[in-house]
Order: sequence, then structure tokens, then C-alpha cells
Amino acid sequence: MKQNKFHIRKRSGISYGRALGIRLLGILAGLVTCSFVIVAVTHLNPLQVYAGIIDGAVGNNRRLWVTIRDTMVLLVVSVGLVPAFKMKFWNIGGEGQILMGGLAAAALMIYVGNAVPNGLLLVLIFAASCTAGMIWSLIPAVFKARYNTNETLFTLMMNYVAMQLVTFCIVFWEKPKGSNTVGIINATTGAGWFPRMFGEKYGLNVLLALLITVVVALYLRYTKSGYELAVVGESRDTARYAGISVKKVILRTMALSGAICGFAGSLIVSGASHTISTSLAGGRGFTAIIVAWTAHFNSIAMAAVSALLVFMEKGAIQIASQFGLNENVSDIITGIILFFLIGCEFFINYEIAAVGDDTEETA
Repeated sequence: MKQNKFHIRKRSGISYGRALGIRLLGILAGLVTCSFVIVAVTHLNPLQVYAGIIDGAVGNNRRLWVTIRDTMVLLVVSVGLVPAFKMKFWNIGGEGQILMGGLAAAALMIYVGNAVPNGLLLVLIFAASCTAGMIWSLIPAVFKARYNTNETLFTLMMNYVAMQLVTFCIVFWEKPKGSNTVGIINATTGAGWFPRMFGEKYGLNVLLALLITVVVALYLRYTKSGYELAVVGESRDTARYAGISVKKVILRTMALSGAICGFAGSLIVSGASHTISTSLAGGRGFTAIIVAWTAHFNSIAMAAVSALLVFMEKGAIQIASQFGLNENVSDIITGIILFFLIGCEFFINYEIAAVGDDTEETA
């Protein structure tokens, strides 16, 4: 029998620079593969398509800031899911939590918009959005903590309930009547809208998103609560043995996760669209799952992955109009690049070694 000369083994460690190099090579390989796909499917010069994507995402100042704005929203949702995922609570309800946060923001803009100063209104909106998202996430958390229900299905179903609640509210808020839409809320007064900051329309969006990202990263890494949720994620039996209340950690962590996702709803309603609809979340609750796992819950990496996905999304609009293509072409390109990025993790975590070579690679 022929004996294999090589085998695959798990790495004992790898330097950050080398891991980054592997990922960059993966992206490059993905772009090359995309070039062949573009030529085969569209018969266009792939460089022209790439140029169209770049132009659509950052071709002018307005497009650049819209891309930055949407990147920040996706980053906040991703950050919101991380505490739950690190605890191994599979929160698939980001969509619903965003919707409930946005619904709370819209309600305050409609009913309180002209009664209080805008600064106070924004504070109330932030508090209400966080509370709404928190309540929506605590419902499945309570059932998980008390009855050990399946949180994946529970949080997923909560998304559809949230959509129906938004639909119900739109019936009362629709403007004009019979349009089945709310329209732009407080279009004349701008009550509840984010003010300009640093001279930019979306400056406050960026500041708040980065602030939340930093605070959550510090919370997870340096606080006792962050340590406890990590222990619960590794082994609930170990956590109980160490005197950690698993039920309390589940409730506390999901309250944080839902509050952050709810806050993202206020970023969308008050900081961007200024309206409410069932498509408010725009799939971000699901896309954020990809972002969080691809980035291994690293804040900097999540920002980079969020930027990549939003960049491709915005570029899709441009190439669809410029070349008469379906926007799904950009989804195909994004999917191929993500496939190569995920494939890179194999080469980061494992290596091919000669049989009999028992030396360990160090970082």
C-alpha cells in the first residue's frame, strides 16, 4: 500500500502578519476568479466592472458617505450579535430587534417630535430604541433560561412578529391616507433627525457607531461580565461549578445584544431614512451574522468585513445601470470573495506537513 508523504495538522500558532497575508492572498484569488466569471457570464472587461463598482460605492462625496453610513449600521448590528454568539446563544433575531428599535424611534418622532427640543428628543429616541430591542431579545432569553427552548427558532420567529407589528403601526401612521407608507417623518421640522457633525450629514452616525464598537470590545475583554459570558459559552457546567449564575448571564447578555440591535434601528430611522417600513432592517440582521463569524468577533476585522459587503452592495447599483446587468452580479462577486475568505481560515488554522515531521510551528 502506498504511504502518504504528507498530512494535515493543526497549527500551534501563526503570526498576525502571516494570517493577514493569507487573507489578502485569498481576496486576490477571489478577484481573479471573479474576473473569469464576469467574462463568462457578461462578456465584459472585468476591470471595467470593478471600476463601476468602485464608482458606485465611493465615486463622489455623497456616495462615499452613504457607504460609510451603511457600513456603520451593519457594524453596530454585528457588534450587537457578538456577546450572544460568544455565549453560544444563537441570536438570529437581529432583524426583529432592529425593527422594534426603529419602531420606537418612529413613534417618538411622530408623537413627541414637536413637544421637546431636538437634543432631548434624540436622547429619548436612543433610550426607547435600546429598550424596545432589549425587550424583544429578552423574550426568547427568558424561555431559554427557564425552559431551555431552542433560541435559534425562537429568535427567528420573533422577526416575523416584529414585521407584523410594524405593518400594524403603518396603518395608523400612513401619510397620505391609503398610501400604505409613513412617508418622511417631520420633513418640515426635522424633529428627531440627527444634526450635522464635523460638517457632515452622517458624522454623528459614525461617532456613535465607533463609540459602541469600542465600548463593547472593552466590555467583553476587561469586565467581569464579559469574562462570565465567555465561560458560559465554553461550558455551562464549568460556569456553574465556578459559581456563575448561567440564567442571569443569559438574560444580561441578551439584554445587551438586543439593546445594541435596537439602537441600530434608531440609527436607521433618525440618522438616515427618517421613515419606517417592514424593509427597515434590510437583511442586516442576517448579514451581520456573516460579518461577526468571518471576523472572529474582532472589532477591527468586523469593520473591514462590513465595509467590504456594503461596498459591493452599493457598487451593484452602479454596474446594474451602467452595464444593464442584474444587481445579483455583484452578489455573485461578493459570494465568491467571501468563499475565498472563509477558505483562508483552513490555511490559517491548519498546515500541510511531511509525515514524520513532528515539529510545531510557533507564532
